[in-house]
Amino acid sequence: MSKSYQEITTRIMKNMKELGKARPEVMQGFQALSKGAMGDGHLDLKTKEMIALAIGISQQCDGCIGFHVKKLVELGCTREELAEVLGVCVYMGGGPKLMYSAEAMHAFDEFSDA
Repeated sequence: MSKSYQEITTRIMKNMKELGKARPEVMQGFQALSKGAMGDGHLDLKTKEMIALAIGISQQCDGCIGFHVKKLVELGCTREELAEVLGVCVYMGGGPKLMYSAEAMHAFDEFSDA
Protein backbone atom coordinates (compact mmCIF):
# COMPACT_ATOMS: atom_id res chain seq x y z
CA MET A 1 0.00 0.00 0.00
CA SER A 2 1.44 3.36 -0.99
CA LYS A 3 1.51 6.46 1.15
CA SER A 4 -1.05 9.20 0.70
CA TYR A 5 0.72 12.53 0.77
CA GLN A 6 -2.62 14.31 1.00
CA GLU A 7 -3.33 12.39 4.21
CA ILE A 8 0.20 12.96 5.50
CA THR A 9 0.05 16.73 4.97
CA THR A 10 -3.47 16.99 6.41
CA ARG A 11 -2.44 15.07 9.53
CA ILE A 12 0.73 17.11 9.99
CA MET A 13 -1.17 20.41 9.60
CA LYS A 14 -3.62 19.32 12.30
CA ASN A 15 -0.77 18.34 14.61
CA MET A 16 1.13 21.56 13.91
CA LYS A 17 -1.95 23.53 14.93
CA GLU A 18 -2.01 21.60 18.20
CA LEU A 19 1.69 22.30 18.74
CA GLY A 20 1.00 25.96 17.93
CA LYS A 21 -1.60 26.08 20.70
CA ALA A 22 0.80 24.50 23.18
CA ARG A 23 3.90 26.43 22.06
CA PRO A 24 2.85 29.43 19.97
CA GLU A 25 6.30 31.02 20.12
CA VAL A 26 7.82 27.96 18.44
CA MET A 27 5.37 28.07 15.53
CA GLN A 28 5.67 31.85 15.23
CA GLY A 29 9.45 31.49 15.05
CA PHE A 30 9.21 28.75 12.44
CA GLN A 31 6.77 30.82 10.36
CA ALA A 32 9.13 33.82 10.53
CA LEU A 33 12.03 31.61 9.44
CA SER A 34 9.95 30.24 6.55
CA LYS A 35 8.91 33.72 5.45
CA GLY A 36 12.49 34.94 5.57
CA ALA A 37 13.87 31.96 3.65
CA MET A 38 11.13 31.70 1.03
CA GLY A 39 10.44 35.41 0.55
CA ASP A 40 11.40 37.58 -2.40
CA GLY A 41 15.04 37.56 -3.33
CA HIS A 42 17.33 36.62 -6.19
CA LEU A 43 15.77 33.15 -6.55
CA ASP A 44 12.13 32.66 -7.44
CA LEU A 45 9.82 30.72 -5.14
CA LYS A 46 9.67 27.68 -7.44
CA THR A 47 13.46 27.33 -7.33
CA LYS A 48 13.44 27.67 -3.55
CA GLU A 49 10.72 25.01 -3.29
CA MET A 50 12.81 22.70 -5.48
CA ILE A 51 15.77 23.18 -3.13
CA ALA A 52 13.54 22.54 -0.11
CA LEU A 53 12.20 19.36 -1.72
CA ALA A 54 15.72 18.13 -2.45
CA ILE A 55 16.70 18.66 1.17
CA GLY A 56 13.49 16.96 2.33
CA ILE A 57 14.35 13.97 0.18
CA SER A 58 17.91 13.91 1.51
CA GLN A 59 16.50 13.87 5.05
CA GLN A 60 13.89 11.22 4.11
CA CYS A 61 11.06 13.42 5.39
CA ASP A 62 7.61 12.39 4.13
CA GLY A 63 6.02 15.62 5.37
CA CYS A 64 8.63 17.72 3.58
CA ILE A 65 8.03 15.80 0.36
CA GLY A 66 4.28 16.29 0.68
CA PHE A 67 4.30 20.00 1.50
CA HIS A 68 6.98 21.00 -1.04
CA VAL A 69 5.61 18.88 -3.90
CA LYS A 70 2.14 20.27 -3.23
CA LYS A 71 3.50 23.80 -3.41
CA LEU A 72 5.46 22.99 -6.57
CA VAL A 73 2.27 21.72 -8.22
CA GLU A 74 0.53 24.96 -7.19
CA LEU A 75 3.44 26.95 -8.69
CA GLY A 76 3.08 25.19 -12.03
CA CYS A 77 6.05 22.85 -11.79
CA THR A 78 5.93 20.29 -14.56
CA ARG A 79 6.51 16.58 -14.10
CA GLU A 80 9.61 16.97 -16.27
CA GLU A 81 11.03 19.72 -14.05
CA LEU A 82 10.37 17.60 -10.99
CA ALA A 83 12.09 14.63 -12.63
CA GLU A 84 15.23 16.75 -13.16
CA VAL A 85 15.28 17.77 -9.49
CA LEU A 86 14.82 14.13 -8.50
CA GLY A 87 17.63 13.08 -10.81
CA VAL A 88 20.01 15.42 -8.97
CA CYS A 89 18.80 13.98 -5.65
CA VAL A 90 19.57 10.46 -6.82
CA TYR A 91 22.97 11.54 -8.15
CA MET A 92 23.90 13.16 -4.84
CA GLY A 93 22.39 10.54 -2.54
CA GLY A 94 22.46 7.17 -4.30
CA GLY A 95 19.99 4.36 -3.61
CA PRO A 96 18.26 5.76 -0.50
CA LYS A 97 17.52 9.01 -2.31
CA LEU A 98 16.22 7.05 -5.30
CA MET A 99 13.60 5.50 -3.00
CA TYR A 100 12.44 8.90 -1.71
CA SER A 101 12.65 10.45 -5.18
CA ALA A 102 10.23 7.77 -6.37
CA GLU A 103 7.96 8.72 -3.46
CA ALA A 104 8.14 12.39 -4.51
CA MET A 105 7.04 11.41 -8.03
CA HIS A 106 4.07 9.58 -6.46
CA ALA A 107 3.25 12.70 -4.41
CA PHE A 108 3.36 14.83 -7.58
CA ASP A 109 0.91 12.53 -9.33
CA GLU A 110 -1.35 12.49 -6.28
CA PHE A 111 -1.47 16.29 -5.92
CA SER A 112 -1.79 16.82 -9.70
CA ASP A 113 -4.89 14.62 -9.76
CA ALA A 114 -6.48 16.37 -6.77
